[in-house]
Amino acid sequence: MRSLGKTRGARSVGRAISVGLCGAALAATALAAPGLAQAAPKAPESGSQRGGGWDLKDSGTDARFRGLAAVGHDTAWVAGTKGTVLRTSDGGGSWRNVSPPGAAELEFRDIEAFDGRRAVVLAIGEGEASRVFRTSDGGATWTESFRNTDPKAFYDCMTFFDRGHGLAMSDPVDGKYRILSTADGGRSWKVLPDKGMPAAQEGESGFAASGQCLVSSGSRDVWLATGGAARARVLHSADRGRTWTATDAPIPAGDPARGVFGLAFRDRTHGIAVGGDYRADQPSPKAAATTGDGGRTWTTATQPPPAYRSGVAWLPGSRRGALAVGPTGTDVTSDGGRSWRTVDTGSYDTVDCTRALTCWASGEKGRVARWERD
Repeated sequence: MRSLGKTRGARSVGRAISVGLCGAALAATALAAPGLAQAAPKAPESGSQRGGGWDLKDSGTDARFRGLAAVGHDTAWVAGTKGTVLRTSDGGGSWRNVSPPGAAELEFRDIEAFDGRRAVVLAIGEGEASRVFRTSDGGATWTESFRNTDPKAFYDCMTFFDRGHGLAMSDPVDGKYRILSTADGGRSWKVLPDKGMPAAQEGESGFAASGQCLVSSGSRDVWLATGGAARARVLHSADRGRTWTATDAPIPAGDPARGVFGLAFRDRTHGIAVGGDYRADQPSPKAAATTGDGGRTWTTATQPPPAYRSGVAWLPGSRRGALAVGPTGTDVTSDGGRSWRTVDTGSYDTVDCTRALTCWASGEKGRVARWERD
C-alpha cells in the first residue's frame, strides 16, 4: 500500500497519493537555537534560516520524489513519479537525469544507493508495475533485475543490510506479506518462504509514502510498518526476513488512510515510528511513537508532531536527535522521539541522513533540500 492508495482496504490509500542536520550539534541546535526553536511560519525557498535550515535545491523537474538516498554531503539520489531518477554530486547545485530508459510510466517510490555509482530503485504497483532496476555506473545504464509477475502482489519498499544483502516487501499475498531477497546487491532476487510470516489483518498493507515502510539496522534486523487495518503494527525479523513477530503500534489506525508510514532505527533496539492519517482534512493525533526494545513494545510520544508525518531519520552523531517530515512541515526531537517541535513548514515526503553528518529531504513538485547551517 505504499503507493498510498490501493484498491481494496488500505490499498485505496496507498495508490491515492501516488498515482544535513549535523550530528549532535544539530540535535542541540534544533531545540536551542532561535533559528530552529522559533522557526518562521513560512518555509525558506532558498538559503538557510538563522541557526540552520533546509536549503531548497532546484531539481529542474516537477516530479514527486518519495524515494531518497543520501550518500554524503555532496552526493544524493532521488526517485519519483514519471519514472524519474536524479543524481547530484555537487550538493544539489546541479542534478543529472539518470532515469532508466522506457520507465516514464513507472512510479518509483524507493531508492537505495551504496555510493555515487551504485544504486537500486524500486517501482511500485500491481503485477508487472512492480519492478527493480540496478545501476553500477551512476545511472548511465540500468539493468532490470526483477519484474513481478503475480497480479496479487504489490511491492512497496526495500532496504539493504549491506552492499550485498537486501529485502523488498509486497502487500499481503494470500494473507501474508511477501518478502523478496537479494544477496548480490540487487542483481538477482528470490521470494522467501512465508512460513515464518504472521497473518495479515483484513485490509492491512504497507504505505508507499517515503521508502521507509521497510527498514533495517545492522546485519540481520529488519522492521516492516503497516496500516489500513483495525490496528497499526510493526513487524520485526532478526534473521533477514525469514521469521517475523508482530506488535501493535499506538498510532492512529482503523481506516485505509491511517497507520505507520515511516520507521527509523539507530541500532537494533532504539526506533521511531511516524504516521497518522495522510488526508489533509483529517487530524493525526499520536502521530509518533518510540521503542527501546527493538519493537517489542511501543510508547506514544508525549508531544507528537502536530500532523501526519511520512518520513523520519535519526540525526548523525546523535543518540537522541531525529527529524520527521510530512506535507505540512519538519519536526525535530532531542529526546529520542518523546517530544517534537516544528522547525519548518515546507512540504517533504521523506528524509535521509548520512554518516557524513548531512541530511537531505525530498517531496512534491520536484522539492529536494539539504540541511544547511549558518
